[in-house]
This record gives sequence, structure tokens and C-alpha cells, in this order.
Amino acid sequence: MKDKFYTYIEKLQDTITTKLEAIDGEATFKEDLWKRPEGGGGRTRVIANGKVFEKGGVNISGVYGELPKSMQTYFGVKDADFFACGLSLVLHPKNPMVPTVHANWRYFEMYDKEGNIVDQWFGGGQDLTPYYLFDEDAVHFHKTCKEACDKHHPEFYPRYKQRCDEYFWNTHRNEARGIGGLFFDYCKTTTETTMTDWYNFVTEVGNSFLQGYVPIVERRKDLAYTKTQRDWQEIRRGRYVEFNLVHDKGTLFGLKTNGRIESILMSLPPHVQWHYDHQPEKGSEEAKLLEVLIRPRSWV
Repeated sequence: MKDKFYTYIEKLQDTITTKLEAIDGEATFKEDLWKRPEGGGGRTRVIANGKVFEKGGVNISGVYGELPKSMQTYFGVKDADFFACGLSLVLHPKNPMVPTVHANWRYFEMYDKEGNIVDQWFGGGQDLTPYYLFDEDAVHFHKTCKEACDKHHPEFYPRYKQRCDEYFWNTHRNEARGIGGLFFDYCKTTTETTMTDWYNFVTEVGNSFLQGYVPIVERRKDLAYTKTQRDWQEIRRGRYVEFNLVHDKGTLFGLKTNGRIESILMSLPPHVQWHYDHQPEKGSEEAKLLEVLIRPRSWV
């Protein structure tokens, strides 16, 4: 399963980066191959200063070895080895009318000292973080997520949409990071679902990513915007940074397993602002966005 899924994310990385380069029309992805001293490595691809994408990364990794003590405590195990692989992407467009997007699809195995698999699971999801809210974009993104889920189980979309709203919640701000999408984790074998079933579901979601995001980019990338709107984008990016550094489990796992710091922190945008007690004008488009972030909405 691990070889099958790693082959999948290698091909998916190629598909996504090729399409994004075509949309940008100027910048290309810089590839960086790296190795982890304890075992494994990855292929980082970063785009920067493009016509459409100010900064973005589409990264894959496959790491293995002894599970660090901190993670053994987290999982409640002793003397375990692990293998983890996945594709993680974040795209920060230049135009504030185009939303930031994040996605991650991953697979994890844990072994005893004889090398036997004692646990395994899939996880992942994809979510949208707009700076100006266009209802049709939100509906399109969520509709794409739902269509991918519905092919596998009618309860998947409502379940994983709710988990996404709960997970990407900045508790110290009491607001969502964005308008959500899907979030699922610890997808394990059950009496009803095999690991092959989970593989088929996760790859279905991964394959839906471009369909969910690209039409939004193409609709918004050439819209005019003001410096005030750009400032708002950078202020909201600050909340994105706060979530990733304070709450995100993927960042935590990468740091505690001696992951590659440049790849882990590629999700951070290049230009960000923090203003003391910044409040948008009542009735403004900026205030409209905050209303949805404070009270997550059903889109489909």
C-alpha cells in the first residue's frame, strides 16, 4: 500500500504543478530534492513571484525510521517504527480576489520491532481560504468535494465537512481560518471499509483538487483590486500564519520528526501584516467575510 500510494502522489504532484504553471504563465516551480538523515526524503516544488501565484508549494515526502519519543507518547506506543508519506500543497495567489488553498493527502504505517504493521491509516483533505467572499466560488469548491465523497459514501461529505470546520478553527481568535472543505484522519480498516477502499476514496479526493480550485482562479485572477484590498489580504494572511504555527498537526509532526524545515514552513505567505485590533467597516465586503468565518455555513 505504501508503494502504491507514494507512486500515486508522485504522479499527482506532476499533474498539479504542470497545470498551475500553465495558469500562471510566468513563474515555474523550482524543484528541491532532499533526504532526511534518519530515513527517507522528499521532492519539494516551490513557485514564487509569478503573475498569478505570489508563493506556493506542492511537496511530496516519504519518511521512515524510529518514531520519536514525543510522537510515541502522542500515539500511546513504545519502541515503534513508522513510515509516513503524503502530498501537501499551499498556494498564495497575488490577487486578493483569488483565495488561498491548502490540500494534503497522506498515508501512515506503524511497525513493531519485528517489522510487522501494527497500525495504518489514511488522512487528508482540502480547504479554501478566501479574502473576499464570492458565494459561487464557495459553492463550486464544496460541490466538487461533495461529488468526490458521494462516490464512496453518502455520509462522507457532511462528516468530513464538519470535521474541517472544527479542525481549521483558530480557537484563540474564535473564528475559522477559511470556508472549509474536507478534513479526515485515522481512516483505518473496519468491518465495512478496507484499506483499498480508503485508498480509492483518498485518491478520488486528490484527483478532484484541480477541478475544485482551477475554475475559481481563472474567474478571479484578472479582477482589479486596490491597495486597501491588498492590505486586507495581508492582514488575513496573518491569521493563516497563526493557525499553521499554533494549531496545525502537520506542522507539529514535521517539526517533531526532524522534517525539512524549509518544506514544513513553505505554507507561510511572503507578505503579511498584523495590525492592533483591526476591525473592518460594518457592512463592508471585509465584514461579510468575517461573518462567515465566525459562523461556518453550509454551501451545498
